[in-house]
Amino acid sequence: MTQRPGIFPTFFISGFECSTFLWKDKRRRNLIEETQHDRHAQEDYEILHSLGIDVAREGIPWPLVDRHGCYDFSMIDPMIEAMQQTQILPIWDLCHYGYPEDLDPFSDEFIDRFARYCRAAAEYVIPRLHGPYFFTPINEITFFSFCGGEWGWVAPYKTTKEDRFRFRLALCKAAIAGVKAIREVEPTARMIHIDPLVQVVAPRDRPDLVEAANHETYVDTFLAWDILYGKEHPELGGSPEILDIVGANHYSFGQMEYREQGPHQALDPHDERIKPLHDLMQWLWERYHRPMIIGETSGMEAGRDEWLKDVVEESLAAVNAGMELHGICLFPAVDMQDWHTGRWLHNGIYDLVQVGDNLQRVPCEPYIAELRRWQQEFNRVTTLDADPLSDPVELQDVIDAAKRLQPEPDRNWH
Repeated sequence: MTQRPGIFPTFFISGFECSTFLWKDKRRRNLIEETQHDRHAQEDYEILHSLGIDVAREGIPWPLVDRHGCYDFSMIDPMIEAMQQTQILPIWDLCHYGYPEDLDPFSDEFIDRFARYCRAAAEYVIPRLHGPYFFTPINEITFFSFCGGEWGWVAPYKTTKEDRFRFRLALCKAAIAGVKAIREVEPTARMIHIDPLVQVVAPRDRPDLVEAANHETYVDTFLAWDILYGKEHPELGGSPEILDIVGANHYSFGQMEYREQGPHQALDPHDERIKPLHDLMQWLWERYHRPMIIGETSGMEAGRDEWLKDVVEESLAAVNAGMELHGICLFPAVDMQDWHTGRWLHNGIYDLVQVGDNLQRVPCEPYIAELRRWQQEFNRVTTLDADPLSDPVELQDVIDAAKRLQPEPDRNWH
């Protein structure tokens, strides 16, 4: 009998890059295709199965399946078949930086159409897979609003703070409508709303920017979550049940120095202004007191194993402080490209190596060894059996490991 059951069947989860945005050149990008996840779905899920990971963030590409309100979900059939074969549960990303070209995201039609799409997607995937069922209606609302609302990287190509605020509000309205539509199909479906957890500081020689930097850190970072929770703009229908599970993304570039124009500048790993991940998680926990996961995290190149060690230790410090942490998502499972340069980032559990027209999956052995070490610390399986749900994650094992190891929050990211 599980003493303290987790929400997910494994503590470590993963996922696949699935962005489908209109890029600066006005061309549609499809990262599912660019990483050949569509061609390698069975192999990719077998990789997760072999790693003892039973939950995967997976995308349904809204602009590719929705043609003027008519749906064709057949392109996700290979993923569904792979999930069926490996018994891996998906967290379905329903909008990952892309929407149909015939929609104006500032219109009421955008909200209505997104809700209809969410309902149709739920009706398609739920009968084909065992539960429980997890959805992320709109991935990284805050970051998407920067990319499309202020920086002009992706559609709708806006370039002002005012447009960013408008775009974020529209995305929040659509997300709330999407949650309600999904739960009309499956009332027990769980929602995971994922956004970056960041800190922004003023340049040392610009004390006049301290207030703006603090506003981004302590107000702007949380506004989308606040709206979904119902703390802000309650007339839109947010509530704790709408917010449900909070997914906090954590990368090395998430602590930044404020810039008045364009993206902020990532802090050097030795910068004394960096705050421990534990502290950032504490802000999130005290604000919502909702179940949490690390929604995405990964190191780069040769530092992936050390990054995982640091993130897990910070997470265990958070658990010791009483936070309800249900998982850490090692994202991506297989490598992905830098959007701007096309350079492979080498941040996956497996790298991608070009062999002819095929992207071969090659394991990052030090990263995997560090994952195995933590699975053993948590008394968890390192490979999945035929029925992973028969042995759900026991959060008490994670809590006991945190008490035994007593990790201290550490600001050093080097």
